[in-house]
Amino acid sequence: MTAITKNTVSNKIKEHRGVGDLLLDIFKVLFLALVTIITIYPFWNIFVVSINDATDAVRGGIYFWPRVFSTYSYQEILGRPTFQHSILVTLARTLIGTPLAVMCTSMLAYPLARRDLVGHKFWSLLFVFTMYFGGGQVPYYMVLKNLGLLDNFWVFILPNVMSVYNMILIRSYIESMPSSLFEAVRIDGGNDLVIFFKIILPLAKPILMTVALFVAITQWNSWFDAYLYTSSQDLKPMQSILVEILNQYQTGASTSQQMAAGKTSAATVTPDSIRMAATMVATIPIIMVYPFIQKYFVKGIMLGAVKG
Repeated sequence: MTAITKNTVSNKIKEHRGVGDLLLDIFKVLFLALVTIITIYPFWNIFVVSINDATDAVRGGIYFWPRVFSTYSYQEILGRPTFQHSILVTLARTLIGTPLAVMCTSMLAYPLARRDLVGHKFWSLLFVFTMYFGGGQVPYYMVLKNLGLLDNFWVFILPNVMSVYNMILIRSYIESMPSSLFEAVRIDGGNDLVIFFKIILPLAKPILMTVALFVAITQWNSWFDAYLYTSSQDLKPMQSILVEILNQYQTGASTSQQMAAGKTSAATVTPDSIRMAATMVATIPIIMVYPFIQKYFVKGIMLGAVKG
């Protein structure tokens, strides 16, 4: 009987929908389709140009599909031994730095979320202070030097192991949890470690995955720190090698070197084709992560922003 009543109400609602509602639905569909095209097309065009022959792409007119298919730009980038090694460096700093940063940041956020912490306001203000005031690049460089982190792989990991912004997100999420949950654990004899590992971490999965995404993107895209704090080619991440390749083709140095070595195929590569291929190589792997954590992303941001 209830199902019949619901169907009847639903049918009456559909009957009362006028032409204006139908036009509004059509407008929303068209608008969202337009936004989708505007968002996706530039990325698609970059991909199409990257798999088109470089000399043919100079003529222009490539919009939706390659005119002369060629993967030489990708071969030029992926075939370099320095680039192949840089991929390992980038993967290592991302896979090691991300979980370490999430764990350390969440372990700091939990005590700062407790109102009974001695000096709660002082410690909170102390960390927030660092978001607005810093010592500068030169003192920071000297600190890393004195710690022995220059020309060391851990210079990519340890300085990024804690972010105050991410800590505030996790802390706000923890503060939104019911305090009765923690009290019940303490009544049963559980300490703070039990609360953190068995209550906080499972329930805070949305915000933790969101912070993990932030950290992973930062680690994957970082390149400037390698120029500042490392001189060894073995420590250069993927983004740094891509920048070097782009600079070589912008100045024409790489092309002249290959032509001097007898590689006439170098003429099939242009700065634009290398730039497009480098963009795809740097972007596609991190984009593939989004579908797996998309369901956590919006929820984590919204719930983590309930309190300041």
